[in-house]
Amino acid sequence: MSHWLASQWQRTGRTLHDRPDADRRKAGASKASGYTFEHAGRQIRFGPVVFWIAVGTVVILAGWTVTTATYFAFSNDVIKGILARQAEQQYAYEDRIAELRAQIDRTTSHQLLDQQQLEQKLDQLLRRAATLEAHTMALSGIADATTTGSLRAPGPIGPTRPEAQGSPRLPAQSRGHGAWLDPAFGGPNWKPQKQADIGKELDRIEASLDLVERRQTAALDSVERQYEDKARRVRSVLSELGLKLDSTPRATGGPFIPVALPPQSQSFERTLTRASIARAYADDVSARLAAVPLRQPVSGEIEITSPFGVRVDPFLHVAAMHTGLDFRGPSGEPVHATAAGTVTSAGWSGGYGQMVEIDHGNGLSTRYGHLSEIDVAIGQKVRAGQVIGRLGSTGRSTGPHLHYETRIEGEAVNPEKFLAAGAKLFGGGQFAQRVSRREIQD
Repeated sequence: MSHWLASQWQRTGRTLHDRPDADRRKAGASKASGYTFEHAGRQIRFGPVVFWIAVGTVVILAGWTVTTATYFAFSNDVIKGILARQAEQQYAYEDRIAELRAQIDRTTSHQLLDQQQLEQKLDQLLRRAATLEAHTMALSGIADATTTGSLRAPGPIGPTRPEAQGSPRLPAQSRGHGAWLDPAFGGPNWKPQKQADIGKELDRIEASLDLVERRQTAALDSVERQYEDKARRVRSVLSELGLKLDSTPRATGGPFIPVALPPQSQSFERTLTRASIARAYADDVSARLAAVPLRQPVSGEIEITSPFGVRVDPFLHVAAMHTGLDFRGPSGEPVHATAAGTVTSAGWSGGYGQMVEIDHGNGLSTRYGHLSEIDVAIGQKVRAGQVIGRLGSTGRSTGPHLHYETRIEGEAVNPEKFLAAGAKLFGGGQFAQRVSRREIQD
């Protein structure tokens, strides 16, 4: 290329020397306005704009080449540095996340531990509440509410609407293990303060259950004492009357299985068994009383016009034995059986007039004379207190009254001591007052 430029320059110089001045000026102007390249006898002329564009392109390409070469030479190091920084940041983030996760795990572990403790306590309270409920049912089965009083659990045990009272809900067993005491219990809004409130509420419920348990034990002790006192009073009455009744009930039997008391650790069950034993004895002696004529034959105020024993006969006006008690009353007043038994006589019987006789078993029998009406028949079973006829004045009588007799093995005995014993057992009355006055006089 340089050889070609030098030859071009020489040719141009010779041509300028040979031409006139005008041509020399023209050649100078041409040289100033463009660039001419000659190669192999051919000339290529470029304008200044095209020339500089070409030069700029060559420079840009050269710079791009240098830049590209530099990039490929150092790109691995740059990428490695960037990746290293990113890895370092990632590790830092992971360490921070791990630390936060560890904190969350520790907090969650504490909450789960507290939650498990609360759930265990809740389960214990549920089992205890179920046990107390079973105890209440056992108490209601062994005693009448009118005798022992109704056992009612205090309000904290089972509020009707706990959400209205602001107290946590105590779930039923049907909700299963893990049921929450509160909708937010263990949830995203769980707070230690709420946990403390629930713990206090469980303590309050536990204290209420303790109170109920103490009341149940006291009520059961009272039931046991009442049955023992009842059996003692009945035995005392039977002893005073000189009666030895057959205690073998009819149509019963079965193998003999002794009663075993539960261990001392089961205090309620042990006391319940003792109360059941006392009740069995009380029921046994009470069943005997059903056939003992202890009740009054007429209702209301009793007016005895003639006692048992020797008296002046109202018709013959001479001393005679009176084998019963005479109760004055209006004609047609109901007359009641004084004990359960079977009617052995119902009709006219000499001086008795219209008379009913009832056999109570164990040699005991009662007679009801001078009736105006008879409401039972021979062979009929009657219960204590059942109406058997109406008061009247039939037979050897001076006016409306009831002639009442009590007999043992066919022999007449004073009915007053039976009626007085019944008044003591069933709440006092006129006969109890008469016996008390007689004891004071004696």
